[in-house]
Amino acid sequence: MALDTIQYLLGAGSGGLVGFTLGLVGGGGSILAVPLMVYLVGVPQPHVAIGTSALAVAANAAANLVPHARAGTIKWRCATMFAAAGVAGAYAGSTLGKAMDGQRLLFLFALLMLVVGALMIRNRKDPGNPDVQCRRENAPKVMGYGLGTGLFSGFFGIGGGFLIVPALMASTAMPMRNAVGSSLVAVTAFGLTAAVNYALSGLVDWALAGVFILSGVAGGIAGTLLSQRLSAMKGLLNTLFAGLIFVVAIYMLWQSAIR
Repeated sequence: MALDTIQYLLGAGSGGLVGFTLGLVGGGGSILAVPLMVYLVGVPQPHVAIGTSALAVAANAAANLVPHARAGTIKWRCATMFAAAGVAGAYAGSTLGKAMDGQRLLFLFALLMLVVGALMIRNRKDPGNPDVQCRRENAPKVMGYGLGTGLFSGFFGIGGGFLIVPALMASTAMPMRNAVGSSLVAVTAFGLTAAVNYALSGLVDWALAGVFILSGVAGGIAGTLLSQRLSAMKGLLNTLFAGLIFVVAIYMLWQSAIR
């Protein structure tokens, strides 16, 4: 698939916007990657947009692992157990996604966005045990949750942090702070699995992924810096971003209806 220079510039701008929103509001920001690639950049094949988005989201999650690892917020045993089970789900889900009609997949993606917007508005408390450990006793529960979220993430080609964070909290009783850091291990693993599956079918635009990732890293730094200054307005920022997600989802549903 060959895109022109303007489309790659739009891809860089889109990557910067996704990275910025991720840094500003946290989980859920990457949900905009696919609609931006399809409707702004003009990627003609929805499956290519999903495969490319999966790679970009995985790369950005991997980059964000470093500061969380330094801060000691990652529960590595729980995260790797969750991610290992989820990789199988992500591969199965991405295989199902490739087999589905592209426009129908975009329609389902729009419905998913409505769910993400609703979850972002809902306030989350931070209960849990910071000393929680993952052992043989709770391994089936952790891996079961991982398999389910991996399947979902792979099907839509998204990071799925908005699902992985509550799934980690529910399966391990860890605090949200640890779940956010630990979720990046799964987001990276699920995104790479879906991206590899799509790439094997020639459904990843590597050049577009490259500019999306580089601009996303820069946007993420800017968004994180601004988030620190606007920390007192976190609830308002989440609500405003959820509103943007609703608008984009409704636009996607409208586009699906007129085709």
